[in-house]
Amino acid sequence: MGQVFTLPAACLAAIIAVGQAAAAQEPAEALISRWQDQPAAAYPVGEAELEQFEYRLRPVIVFADSPDDPQFRRQIALLGELVDELVARDVIILIDTDPDARSPIRRSLRPRGFALLLIGKDGRIAQRKPAPFSGRELIRAIDKLPLRQQEIRDANRAPGAARDTTEMTPPQIR
Repeated sequence: MGQVFTLPAACLAAIIAVGQAAAAQEPAEALISRWQDQPAAAYPVGEAELEQFEYRLRPVIVFADSPDDPQFRRQIALLGELVDELVARDVIILIDTDPDARSPIRRSLRPRGFALLLIGKDGRIAQRKPAPFSGRELIRAIDKLPLRQQEIRDANRAPGAARDTTEMTPPQIR
């Protein structure tokens, strides 16, 4: 099993070691279970398949050809700055810094060098960036996703929550 490192906002250098560790050979179910126990962490993609995260989590996948890639290091630092907000949006951070391992996720997404991909809960690629993406930009991109918009509306309708007056309601049929 590969190492898991938490993403504290203050110190993220240890996360780089994940890429140097052997890739985890665990299915997504095990990753999801580990994420539930420790959501503020980044996990090696291992043998996980994207379909296993559908309608459960939003994978943010950071690819690089090496854990020493400056763009990879910068992206991990940017993600660490807003890790609590990412966790609140059901984001699991997956990393793949070994192109020779040919993980199932790498084979399906075919990144070249550094890449950051945001996958929606519906399994679709929502963002593909060839350069580091700031945490704030990522949060905004997530909040624009249709399923995230539905989550926000549902949270506003929760008992005791203030009613969202901007929401349109269908006309009543009498």
